Amino acid sequence: MKRQLIVLAAVVSVLAGCGATNELAAPPVVETGAAAEPDAAETADAADATDATDAAALPDACALLTQADAEKLATTALDPPVKARDTCTWTGPVTGPTAQVEVFVGDGAKKFLDIDRELAHEFTEVAGIGDEAHLEDGAIFFAKGGVWVSVRLVRLVDPKETHAPLEAAARTAVGRM
Repeated sequence: MKRQLIVLAAVVSVLAGCGATNELAAPPVVETGAAAEPDAAETADAADATDATDAAALPDACALLTQADAEKLATTALDPPVKARDTCTWTGPVTGPTAQVEVFVGDGAKKFLDIDRELAHEFTEVAGIGDEAHLEDGAIFFAKGGVWVSVRLVRLVDPKETHAPLEAAARTAVGRM
């Protein structure tokens, strides 16, 4: 035990010293004239404006399914949705049963699909939902007009039982895009 504490203390000491430097920071170079590059604040403002424009182009994740749609999908009452950026999540009450519905919009939905493909998940192509749609156990992914959406369902049932409800939810969501 003492040996482990000594090793831990040594690792912490080394890591604490990794960021330290004895050199003084060089003063910032200030350019004048029209060719000067924007400062960090201007660059951050421009990035925020781009993110806001991109986000404005995406549909609201919480508008693609209503509370009633999410509860129908989960076959149980759910707490009100919680929105975080381009996602919307309804969770089952703490008293049960276990259930959760998640909607992802944009690049996050596409990345979710790409990761599941890399993990060799089994997919079924679904016709008639957006430009393309892919169903797997517990989730459906679809694209319409270049915007990707995923709907994920967590329930303690055989995942095959959720295929038809996920397809129905995706049809509803794509109709609201």
